[in-house]
Amino acid sequence: MEDKELHKVAITAIVYKLDRTFLITKRSAEEEHFPGRWTVPGGKLSTDDYINTPLTHKNQWYYALTNTLKREVMEEVGLEIDKPEYLLDLTFIKGGKTPVLVLSYFAQYLGGEVVLGEDATEFAWISRDEIPKYDLIEGIDHEIKLVDDILKQR
Repeated sequence: MEDKELHKVAITAIVYKLDRTFLITKRSAEEEHFPGRWTVPGGKLSTDDYINTPLTHKNQWYYALTNTLKREVMEEVGLEIDKPEYLLDLTFIKGGKTPVLVLSYFAQYLGGEVVLGEDATEFAWISRDEIPKYDLIEGIDHEIKLVDDILKQR
């Protein structure tokens, strides 16, 4: 199998409150990708996220994405979230070489106070109408609007 067929897997969470505000964070100016731009919590899935945990069924681990995303949100912003719900997937080629698969989820805020990790410098809870005020990474605005539409219908 050629390297171009192997994907990195990243996961993100649109964290929301019942008043339909959404958590965004500003990336540090020192970040390699999208420095100083606004985004949502997330990270990469690696085998370390499950390989050292007990098997959940014979030779398998269930809920690796769910558990990793909950951990990432806790590490990046100090918040507890409900079970993430699938929103969409997207792919891109990072640096012209590495294929990346991003799985985007949304999850209700359950508790905690925002405490930023070292990758972020600011945070905001924003409504859909406030999106234009922030220099969001491409696509984040679209995802927040999709979640807002889903929440309106519930």
